[in-house]
Order: sequence, then C-alpha cells, then structure tokens
Amino acid sequence: MSQVYRPIKIEFPSGDVSQWFEQWNSMFTATGSQVGLINVNFGRSSAPEVEQAVLDEVGSYGKQLGRMGDVLTVLLRHFKPVDELTEEERHAIEDLSVMLREIAGIKERHDRSALRP
Repeated sequence: MSQVYRPIKIEFPSGDVSQWFEQWNSMFTATGSQVGLINVNFGRSSAPEVEQAVLDEVGSYGKQLGRMGDVLTVLLRHFKPVDELTEEERHAIEDLSVMLREIAGIKERHDRSALRP
C-alpha cells in the first residue's frame, strides 16, 4: 500500500517547526503505528487473540526467543552428528552459535544470566 508523503507545516512565533513534524509524521506513517495508547502491529496472525494471550500470560517475544536460544545452546553442546555435515549445515550452526554468543554477551553486560554455546 503506497502512501503519499505530505509534510506538515505549522508556524509558531518561535520559528519553523515543520522539520520536527515531518520526522514524526514519516516515522509513524512508515510503521503504521498508532499514537496514544501504544499499538504496534508486527504483521498478520492467523489467531491474534491466541498470540496476545501468549504474550500476556507466558512471556514477551524476547523471553520466548531467549528460552529457545538457551535450549539450542544446550543441544549444540551435546550435538554429535552421525553423518558428516555439509558445508551449508556447518555454516548454519556456526552462524547460530555466533548469534547466541553475541546475545549471551549482551545479557551479561546487563547482569543477566546467559548460556554460551
């Protein structure tokens, strides 16, 4: 859906503030966010009421991803492939390991416990 950009121009005795309004206008137009009681839509969901209940009752996306990352870290530590991995599979595991180590470093900087692969 294409939106037309229309800068807002309001003149105040203190001077031109149109640039300030343009920045806010473009930010909220680009994200489709609602101003007020914050409402950010991250995409379509086949069951938005279930998704919201999970967020309210279980945990944020970050918490869910963090726990999955911890489980993957444990599985990677104990992973002993029966067959030799392809180069693409080794790269996929290494990319995930790098990301999990980076996340662990950020958690540690914020005094949070972290598992490292």
